[in-house]
Amino acid sequence: MTETGGVREVKSAARTVELLEVLAARGDRPARLRELAEELGVPRSSMYALLQTLIDRGWVRTDATGSLYGIGIRALLTGTSYLDSDPRVRAARPYLDEASETLGETIHLARLDGADVVYLATRESHEYLRTFSRVGRRLPAHAGALGKALLADRAPGELPLPAGPLERLTENTHTDPASLAEDLAAVRERGYAIDREEGVTGITGFGFALRCDTPATDAISCSVPVARLTPAHESRIVAVMREIRAKIEAIVPHAQGPGTPDWR
Repeated sequence: MTETGGVREVKSAARTVELLEVLAARGDRPARLRELAEELGVPRSSMYALLQTLIDRGWVRTDATGSLYGIGIRALLTGTSYLDSDPRVRAARPYLDEASETLGETIHLARLDGADVVYLATRESHEYLRTFSRVGRRLPAHAGALGKALLADRAPGELPLPAGPLERLTENTHTDPASLAEDLAAVRERGYAIDREEGVTGITGFGFALRCDTPATDAISCSVPVARLTPAHESRIVAVMREIRAKIEAIVPHAQGPGTPDWR
């Protein structure tokens, strides 16, 4: 049994969380009992009992045959509560709207979580809609402007990245840590990150870390189709996003207010 902060891990709780994370990661691909039992390394009887408990409480759903399992609606309610209770998300929302209206492009707010970034808010362009940027989606931090902006705010030896080659999402994704390190150095020099079709083919992103923490945990970005990106438009995006970042950074301390928990 492992320990966290000097407290022994509760095995049943850990198994429940692992199961929910597995189901959430599968998206629209439901799982069978055998698959879940094998992936988590538990007996089928134990997995079946856990699934039934979670189905009764709404955390897991099953089909009419009772043989397929997916994440339940309670997960959505919990995720929504996380967003509603986060003062930074609330503070940033009107400025994300402002950036979207000014630029006519897709604007994101995301948070670093381990080696990934998680989308917390998105304002989609009316001209270009893509589901890859939906709230709650996670993407490798090394493969986009949001993640690179946050990675660049960390010392080279403190990057939360897996060992060895990095995951490739497009032909432009950095898979070599040395190549990524060079890019992050350029981000630090420039003051913002650029993702030229590294996360999604056909999309360029511009990412700006919110300097409310040291190192930064949140970032905003603007995504634009390559076909619509001109040098003049790129310069305008950078100028507007810098202004939006400054506005969010200025309001965050007031939005959090006295007595707000210092969430970790």
